[in-house]
Amino acid sequence: MKYSSFARFIAVGALAFAAASCDKDKFFGNNLDPNNPSTVTPGVLLSSIEANTAFTFGNTIGRVTELFMQHYAGAEGLQAPVYDRYSIRGEFDNEWQFNLYSGSLADAQSIIDNSAANGPAFTGIAKLLKAYNFAMVTDLWGDVPYSQALNITTYLKPRFDKQEDIYKGNASLQIQGLFDLVRDGLSDLDKQPGALVPTAADDLIYGGNLTKWKKFGNTLLLKFALQVSKKDPALATSVIQEVLAKGSTSYISDNADDFQLAFGSTVGNQNPFYSYNITNRPSDQIASQRFIDSLNLRNDPRLPRFYTNSPANALATSTAFGLFTGFNNGSISTPAALANRSRYNTYILGSSGEAPVRMLTNFQTKFILAEAALTLGTAGNPQTLLTEGITASMTKAGIASADITAYLANPANARWVTLAGSTTQRRNKLITQKWIALLGNGYESWNDYRRTGFPRLATAENPSTDSPVIPQRFFYTLTESSSNATQIPAQQPITTPLWWASL
Repeated sequence: MKYSSFARFIAVGALAFAAASCDKDKFFGNNLDPNNPSTVTPGVLLSSIEANTAFTFGNTIGRVTELFMQHYAGAEGLQAPVYDRYSIRGEFDNEWQFNLYSGSLADAQSIIDNSAANGPAFTGIAKLLKAYNFAMVTDLWGDVPYSQALNITTYLKPRFDKQEDIYKGNASLQIQGLFDLVRDGLSDLDKQPGALVPTAADDLIYGGNLTKWKKFGNTLLLKFALQVSKKDPALATSVIQEVLAKGSTSYISDNADDFQLAFGSTVGNQNPFYSYNITNRPSDQIASQRFIDSLNLRNDPRLPRFYTNSPANALATSTAFGLFTGFNNGSISTPAALANRSRYNTYILGSSGEAPVRMLTNFQTKFILAEAALTLGTAGNPQTLLTEGITASMTKAGIASADITAYLANPANARWVTLAGSTTQRRNKLITQKWIALLGNGYESWNDYRRTGFPRLATAENPSTDSPVIPQRFFYTLTESSSNATQIPAQQPITTPLWWASL
C-alpha cells in the first residue's frame, strides 16, 4: 500500500515535518500518548508504528549505515562527509528518544497492554513490530533498556539489559527474549481474530493480511537466529530448523511477501531517502565509487537500476551500462559537479519519492537460508539458495527474467555467482552478493559485516580518531547518558564488537 493512505491520521503531520527538517529536529514527539490508549484506536496506532518504523529505518540510521557499508559516499555538507569518516559522536538522539522508544515501541506497547480490547490480531502484529524495533535498537547500540523500558510508571530510569539477554531471555531477571516475543506474536495471530482486525487503511504494509504477518514473524526468527549464530550456533540451528519444519510457505518466500512500506509522491509523504537526497540536501551524498567498481567488475545489470548515469566527464567510469561518477568513501578531495554525479536511481527513490523502504525481503530470506545451510548445516542447498537470492534481488530491481537467466548462465560470471573453495571463501562470496542486493538497507548489511567480516571492505579514507576502521556500534546518546546516568553502562569504544559479533 502507498504511504499516502496514511494521510488520514494525525501523525502524518509529524512525519512531514521530520522528513523536511534537519536531523536535530524532533520526530513524532507526543502526537500519540501511550499512557492514554483509550483515545487512540489500535488501527491508528498500527499505522503510526509502521510509518515510524519505515521512516526510522530509512532516515539518519539508513543514511549512516549506507555510508559505513560503502553503498553511498559523503560528498558535501556538515554531516554526510563526517559520518562517512566514522565521526558519529553525539548523534542519533532523535532516533533513540522519539522514533524508537517513545515512537514505535511505545505505540506497540500500548496495543499489547490493551490486548483484551484490541484483540489477538492487533496484539500479535504489535509484538512482531516491537521485536523488530527492539532488535534494531540493540543491534545499533548493544546493551540497552529493554525489559523495563516501556513501563514508565514503574521504571523512570530503566536498567540496560545485556544484548545476550535481550535476544535469548533471562528468567531470573524476568526478561522475555526476542525469540519468545516473536513466538508470542505468532501464537496470537494463530488465534481466532474476532471482530477487531486490521483493515487495509490501518495496515500500510500488508493491508490486513494476517497470513503475510505470520510469514514476517517466522522470517524474523530466521533473521534473529542468523544474527546470534556466531555466538550461539546451537540456538541458531534449532530456531532455523523450527521455522523450516513449518514449510516454505510459512516465511517470506516471494517478493510479494516483502516487509516494506511504500511511500507517496507528495511532499511530506515521500521516501526519506528521497526527501534527504533529492529535496533537502541534494549535494550531500553521491554513489560510492567502490560500490560502482564492485558492480562494474561483476558486469552486474543492477548497476543502472541502482544509480543514475552521469554525463561524460573526467571522473566518469565507463561500464557496459553507461557512465557512472562516484566518490571514494572518506575522501577530502572535491567531488564532481552535482550535475555529473551518480546518485540513487529509481530502485531506491522511485520517480518522485514513492519507492518503498525495504526492511526484510524475500531475497534476504534466501541469503539467510543459504548461509545457514553453508555454515550451520541446516536444510537447503547453499548454491541453489544463492541463485534464488540473486534472482529475487534482480527481479525486484526490474531486471527482465531472460536477462537474469543469461547473466547467471554466462561462464564469465561464474566466479561471482558460483560457490567454490573453502567454507570461508564461499561465505565471502555469498555475503558479497547479499551486500550488493542490500543497497538501501545499510542496517542489515552492517549487521552482516560485523557478524562475518564480509564483504572485505577497505576502511574509508581519513577515518576519525574515534574509529580507524568501520565502527562496530553507535555511541550512547547524550540525552540518555545524562538522564539515565545511574543505569547506563560505561561507553565502549565504537570499535568494540557487540555480543553477537564477538568471538
